[in-house]
Amino acid sequence: MNVKRWLVPAMVLLLAACGTKKEEKFVRSVKLVQPVALSNVSHKSLSGVVKESEEISLGFKTGGQIEKIFVKEGDFVKKGQKIAVLDRKDYQLGVDAYQIQYNQLKEEVARMEQLYKANSLSGNDYEKALAGLQQIGVQLQINKNKLEYTTLLAPVSGYIQSVNYDPAEMVQAGAAIVNLLNVSAIEVEVDIPASFYMQRDKFTSFCCASSLEPTKYPLTLLSINQKASSTQLYKMKLALDGKHPNHLTAGMNVVVDIALTDTTAMDGKSGFTLPINSLFNEAEKSYVWVFNNDSTVQKREVKMQGIDTAGKAIIRAGIKGNEQIIKAGVHSLTQGEKVRVLPESDTTNVGGLF
Repeated sequence: MNVKRWLVPAMVLLLAACGTKKEEKFVRSVKLVQPVALSNVSHKSLSGVVKESEEISLGFKTGGQIEKIFVKEGDFVKKGQKIAVLDRKDYQLGVDAYQIQYNQLKEEVARMEQLYKANSLSGNDYEKALAGLQQIGVQLQINKNKLEYTTLLAPVSGYIQSVNYDPAEMVQAGAAIVNLLNVSAIEVEVDIPASFYMQRDKFTSFCCASSLEPTKYPLTLLSINQKASSTQLYKMKLALDGKHPNHLTAGMNVVVDIALTDTTAMDGKSGFTLPINSLFNEAEKSYVWVFNNDSTVQKREVKMQGIDTAGKAIIRAGIKGNEQIIKAGVHSLTQGEKVRVLPESDTTNVGGLF
């Protein structure tokens, strides 16, 4: 009798425990996304090539025999640096000869001036003497200029591409002694497709970066070729603002970022963007699921206006921007359902192994 008395309560407790386990409810797991305020600017990245602004052929402004060349191919020269010199002897003699004549005539004119002031010399004779002094002065300055022209200086900073003569060679005025690659202001060339060319009036700013260094450098638009190439691409040239970094050299590939106004955001209205799969339709209306503080979801109607350039839905009304929106599995949720938020996957712990 004692066994029966203990057996009945034990069975009751066992059945109650089984019933509790059966009443456990399934909780759906979701991921959340925050609305992003709609911007009036979109970006386009294109491949570009760094180009030198120009290649300059440097030559003497007078002829003569090359005495010395101070550079070789590949050298970097700064603005004002000496490139080469001619034999100066004959030019120096010319300056000395005219300097002697000028000094002598200047003394004579000074004496004639005293006679003119004392009315012992006619004004006509004095004016002729002054004119002769001026002519000798002009010839003296011409010879001084020629003497100065025997030194070839770099007009800009750049790299020596080629040296075309050797010392002791005779050269004429204007002959290209060296070819200089001007890097004082480099350019970036980009080929843009026709569809992008049609939006050129919406371009607002430009910058570029290389794979060697992630820093973005601002660019200024120089020109866009009005004629397309055989591949239907339009060549656009941009100049690097300010002093360019040393690692950006001619021939290097860069990524050019072009910012342009987004017409979808320029109608005077505010809005947000959401991933397209966070929306669902019912009765020809668009809805999203809003995640509440009590871990339940609430269906909310929104007004969708197209897709932006990044493929996201543009929401004009229905959300304030501070909500957390369910971004996946929206078709299997119900009003007021309680959900569990999954954390975002860690890119350093793929598969959650650690």
